[in-house]
Amino acid sequence: MVSSFLTHAEVVVDPAVPIGSWGLSPEGRCRAAQAPALAWGPGDRRIVSSTERKAVETAEVLGAAVGTPVDRDPLLGEIDRSATGYLPPAAFDAVVDAFFAEPERSVRGWERAVDAQARIVRAVQAHCAAGDVTIVSHGAVGALLLAHLRGVPITRALDQPGMGSVFSFDATAWQATGDWVRLPAH
Repeated sequence: MVSSFLTHAEVVVDPAVPIGSWGLSPEGRCRAAQAPALAWGPGDRRIVSSTERKAVETAEVLGAAVGTPVDRDPLLGEIDRSATGYLPPAAFDAVVDAFFAEPERSVRGWERAVDAQARIVRAVQAHCAAGDVTIVSHGAVGALLLAHLRGVPITRALDQPGMGSVFSFDATAWQATGDWVRLPAH
């Protein structure tokens, strides 16, 4: 039983808008349109997305292409970083580095990596219990899931190569079957 974990594609970053409400950019929509070739397998029957707009929009592009409706699950959300909200790129990267480096500590009030990992693992296992599925979610929780599937410690080295990336996994054996692959822009 092979399933896929797909991250949302590029977004329109607007510090005045809550992060969960950011939508796809034109480049993100182009990249999401390439998802069926890499994130949809012959046995897939369902698409389940995080409830965040950027993930929902990515899932809807995939769903429209393969003729499948999209279910939503808030447990598939990105790490809770509401304590800081938007951070400029340099500050954001520093906090993300600390998040992965110290998984049992809350960095600047963010959800702890160990807690986010437990949440995403439970959610993905529950969705996989019903058969092959494409999960559409976020990069950081994808890295946490990938670490769990590989049986290795949490590390930023397993983060996606860029927004709009996918990896496959065997839900029965509960192991990754591939590395991250970035969806082409066109």
